[in-house]
Amino acid sequence: MSRAPEQPKDPLRWCAALALLFWLACLPHLTVAQKPYFDEVHYLPAARELLVMGEFTNREHPLLGKQLIALGMAMFGDNPWGWRLLPTLFGTLALFAAMRALWFGTLSRFATLAYGVLLATGFHLFIHARIAMLDIFCLAFLSLAAWHYAAAIRQPEQGRWRLALTGIALGLAMGAKWNALVIAMLPGLAFFFVRAAAGRRRLFLSRRGAPVPGTTLVEATLWLGVLPLAVYAATYLPAFFFRVNPITEGLLFHHQFMLSQQEQVLKPHPYQSTWEQWVLNARSIWYLYEPIDGVQRGIMLIGNPLTMLLGLPALAWCAWHGVVRRHWTALGVVALYGVSLGFWIMASKPVQFYYHYALPSMALLAALALACDALWQNGWRKTALAPVVGSVLVFAWFYPIISGAPLKGPDSFAVWTWLESWR
Repeated sequence: MSRAPEQPKDPLRWCAALALLFWLACLPHLTVAQKPYFDEVHYLPAARELLVMGEFTNREHPLLGKQLIALGMAMFGDNPWGWRLLPTLFGTLALFAAMRALWFGTLSRFATLAYGVLLATGFHLFIHARIAMLDIFCLAFLSLAAWHYAAAIRQPEQGRWRLALTGIALGLAMGAKWNALVIAMLPGLAFFFVRAAAGRRRLFLSRRGAPVPGTTLVEATLWLGVLPLAVYAATYLPAFFFRVNPITEGLLFHHQFMLSQQEQVLKPHPYQSTWEQWVLNARSIWYLYEPIDGVQRGIMLIGNPLTMLLGLPALAWCAWHGVVRRHWTALGVVALYGVSLGFWIMASKPVQFYYHYALPSMALLAALALACDALWQNGWRKTALAPVVGSVLVFAWFYPIISGAPLKGPDSFAVWTWLESWR
């Protein structure tokens, strides 16, 4: 009698430990900027209005992210801690959930933990976890959706409640920022095409076949289609009760107004960039660079210069590996990157910024983790570890200029601006 193959051990505690270390790394210098900086100047006033249900401002963006910023202010005060502590917790949630998603997608301890390190040191997540902007909430909810969707596929006996949580998280992600709109369609579309490919006679009512045996296509439509839209609509409920400029014409008209605001032609911005520059990590944004209490501080948004470039051939490998080896997680990562970047390539928003690359960069780093895992499994362990260790070292070198740490003087930026376009 042959033994059953040994099941890989879930690195849950390691995932939690990595997430905790990431959160602790977010805390130093979190409150050195005593005034709002960068896009905080838009979202903090809107959050204050939410606290008193005064005027409905910043109407061009969904409401949930500003509600969460307001929640942080209600819990910790209208001060730098109240503005930024909750984003650090959501950044930590995004990291933990993303690791759990890759674990259920691969059952590989190395891929999961390598991804955690690459993501924590990839700059995007770290920087956006330390500022009161909408992006980190959207990333956290999308990561949560990916976690439970992957878990539903891996453990179909838990499929119903996992898919329900996926739908709720997708609705909340859309309610945080519109970046999630096109991504929110992917789980439902994937379920439909995979179930259709299984060739079931009763396509809509059969409980057999991938991706989640035991769940019909009709039920999946409820969890992945109807529920996200209902949750998304519910996030606008407070907007009907503002004293000034509430929603009075209905959600459809309000969304037409939001779309018109997003598509309006704005004046050129010194930090605007194009998707080609995002892919090559060729354009920075200075979120902060000024003396604070007599000490020079800076926060520069770029991606990790090592892993943003190494991730590009890793994506190509994932595309090949996914097609040739029928590795669905690799294909999913490539699809997530392509769709999330393609959204901005096709969008009619005339002025775009590098922070829009935050979600594609998460998929890029997942691809790099999968490529490193393939090297690890084939015995090339030092080679597999090199990008992971290198990412940590590059993060440590750039830490002063991405964290608001004290700098020597006004010209200190030159130490880290390796490209002229980063200045």
